[in-house]
Amino acid sequence: MNRSVMAGITTLDDLREHLQWAIELEHATLPPYLCALYSLDPGRNPEAAEVVAGVFVEEMLHMALVANLLNAVGGRPRLDSPRMLPPHPRGLPHGDPSLELSLLPFGPEALGLFLRLERPAPHDAPPQADRYTTIGQFYAAIEDGLRALCARLGEKEVFSGDPARQVHGGHFRNTAGRLVAVTDLASALTALEEIVEQGEGLLGAEVWDGDRDVHHPDREEVAHYYRFMELKAGRRFRRGDTPMSGPTGEPVHVDLGGVRPMRRGARLSDHPPGEPIRAAREEFNRTYCTVLYLLDRAFDGSPRLLAVATATMYTLKAQAITLMEMPDGEGMTAGPTFDYVAPEDRGWGGGEGQRIDVLPDGPYLVRGGLPLRRKIKIVSEFDDALTWRTSEDLPVEETYALCRCGRSGSKPFCDGTHAFAGFDGTENAIVTPYREARHVHDGTGISAQRVGELCIHAAFCVGRRRPIAEMLDDTADPDVRSNIMGRIDHCPSGSYSYALERGGESVEADLPRAVSILEEENGLASALWVTGGVPVRRSDGRPLETRNRTTLCRCGHSAAKPLCDGTHREIGFHDESAGRA
Repeated sequence: MNRSVMAGITTLDDLREHLQWAIELEHATLPPYLCALYSLDPGRNPEAAEVVAGVFVEEMLHMALVANLLNAVGGRPRLDSPRMLPPHPRGLPHGDPSLELSLLPFGPEALGLFLRLERPAPHDAPPQADRYTTIGQFYAAIEDGLRALCARLGEKEVFSGDPARQVHGGHFRNTAGRLVAVTDLASALTALEEIVEQGEGLLGAEVWDGDRDVHHPDREEVAHYYRFMELKAGRRFRRGDTPMSGPTGEPVHVDLGGVRPMRRGARLSDHPPGEPIRAAREEFNRTYCTVLYLLDRAFDGSPRLLAVATATMYTLKAQAITLMEMPDGEGMTAGPTFDYVAPEDRGWGGGEGQRIDVLPDGPYLVRGGLPLRRKIKIVSEFDDALTWRTSEDLPVEETYALCRCGRSGSKPFCDGTHAFAGFDGTENAIVTPYREARHVHDGTGISAQRVGELCIHAAFCVGRRRPIAEMLDDTADPDVRSNIMGRIDHCPSGSYSYALERGGESVEADLPRAVSILEEENGLASALWVTGGVPVRRSDGRPLETRNRTTLCRCGHSAAKPLCDGTHREIGFHDESAGRA
C-alpha cells in the first residue's frame, strides 16, 4: 500500500489540515525554548544562550517554511488563535501523548525535554501523520502525501496558491537556514528538507545540518538535537564524530549557577489581579499575542510584517527578564505563563475594518487595505503654502506597518529599527474633544475654529501678508471669505476648521479614506495625513477622536505622540531612504 495512504493524507484538504498542524507543532516548541533562553544569564552562559537562541530562530524559520507550504497549496495559515496557546504543560499537536511540554528554566530537565523533542527518527521509521513518535516521521508523512497528490492531480492543481503570499529571504534573517519560497514540488521538498535537517541532521544519520554556523562561519553547524547533546555532554562535535560516538571536541562551558530560578508550572491565577507579578505576566501575554497577530498577518498576505513581529520579540524579551527578576517565594522568581489574550483585550487589537492602531513603542499598524500615497506641498514664489499635489498610490498589503520612530531604512514602512533604537513611543496626545477645546473667531458668513495643540505648522493659515485671524475682519468681502475657506480646507491637521455661523456644523472638505505621506518645501518630511474619518487607536486601547483630518508623527520626536506637533520642522527631518512614487 502507498505510504501516503497509510499516513492519512489523500486529499488536498488533508494536506492543508496537516500543514496547519505543522504550524501549530513548530509554534508549540517556542514557549519552552523562550523560557529556557530568558532564564540564562548570557554573561555567564554565552554558549548555552547562543545555542538556545539559535534553535529558537530556526524554529521560527521552520514555521515560516510551513506557512509557505500551506499558502502554496491554497491554504491559509492561522496563528492568532486560542488553540495555539493551551495551558502548559501540554503535548505536541497530534503528537505522541507521552511527550509533555513544560515551561522550565534552563537546566538538565529542560535539556532532557529538548532532546526528546528534537530526537531524530530511526532510519527505518515509518511516516506518521498523527500521533507521531518523532517530528521527522510527521514531516515524512507530509512529504509522501505531497508526492502522491502531485502524481495523481498534477503539480498545477496542488500548487494553486498565490505566489505573492510567500515570505522569502528578504523577510527573514539571523539564521544560516534558507527561507524557501514554495511554488512547486521541487521547492516544497527543499523546504521540508530544510526543516528536518536542521532538527535531525543530514539524512537523519549525521550530526551536521549542512549549513555554516551563523555565529561562527569558520565551522559547520550541527543539527538541533546534537546542539543540545553538546550542552549536556559539555563538549562540541568535531569532524569524524558521529551520533554513536557523541561529541569529542573542545569543551563547552555551562554554568548552572548563572540561571534565573524561574518557577515552573506558574499560572496567571497564582496572583490576584493588580499584584505586580500578575500585571507583568498580563503585559507579557498581550505582547506575545501581538507577535502571534503579526505573524498571522505576515503569513496571510502581508509578508512585510514579519520584520515587525521579529522586532516585537525584543520587547517580549525585556518583559520576560523583568518577570524573572521578580521574587516569587521560596527562592524562586516569576516567569511567563503564555496565556492567550483575546484581541479585544490587548488594548490596540480589537475590531476590524479600515483603521490604524498604534503599537506600543512601535509602528502604526494600518488595516483594511487603506490606500497610501504621497502628497507634496505646492508653494508660491513667495513661499506661501498653496495646495497639495498628490502622486500615485504606493503598493501596500492588506495590513501594513508605517514607521513611527523616524529611523526605518525602508520608510515609510517599518523595518523593525525601533526595537534596536530604544524608541520611546509614549503617547501624550490631546484627548479633549475638538468642540470642547476649540477657540472660535467669528467673521461675516464664517466662524473659524482652531485647536492650537493640533497644529503641525504647515503654514496654510499664514499668508504672505496676513494670517487668517486678521483676515476675518474683512470677510464681508466674499473673495476674502473664500480665500480663508480654501486655506482651512488645505490644513492637514484640521487644527483650523470653519462653520458658516457660530455653533454651526463644521464644513469639511470631501477627503478620501487614505493615508498620505506629506512632504513640505525643500524636501522636508512632514506628517502622516490620515483623511476621511479613519479611526486611530492608541496603544492603550483609547481611541483618538475620529475626525476628517488627523496628522500622525513620523519623525519620532513629537511631544504629542502619536499626533504630529511640527517638531519635524525644528529638527529638519528628511526621508532620503524613501523612493518617490
